[in-house]
Amino acid sequence: MSGNAAPRARDWLVALRRYLVVAASGNLVWETAQAPLYTLWRTGAPREIAEAILHCALGDVAIAAVTILAALVLVGSSAWPNDRFGAVLAATLVFATGYTVYSEYVNTVVQHSWSYTSWMPTLPWLGTGLAPLAQWMVVPAFALVSARRRVYQ
Repeated sequence: MSGNAAPRARDWLVALRRYLVVAASGNLVWETAQAPLYTLWRTGAPREIAEAILHCALGDVAIAAVTILAALVLVGSSAWPNDRFGAVLAATLVFATGYTVYSEYVNTVVQHSWSYTSWMPTLPWLGTGLAPLAQWMVVPAFALVSARRRVYQ
């Protein structure tokens, strides 16, 4: 918080809304950028690829909403984002990356819902793609910091 700006009761709502907008935008961009790392990029028709990107981006919004909600419930405070911001950020990233490891494993190894190309770097012990793992470290962190910064402007 800068200067003598006092927290307002609606700061959490403003920050949460902004977080979701930035997260949605960031995830759509990320899903589009990482699409060539999945086999659908080579095997799918343009419409299938576009539908997959949109489907994944919408799923990402749901994941972003659930992870921030879980973080706020477990470690947040009524004065968030002015109070406990770091704890909420850390918990959100733990939940998001944990879900990503689980989801990528289930969808690539167990159910074979999608697969990576040889271009996708993976974690050697789990096979989780590093692009989706990085996505859930970078996008939520950027979205939360952006949302908090805008509350004070």
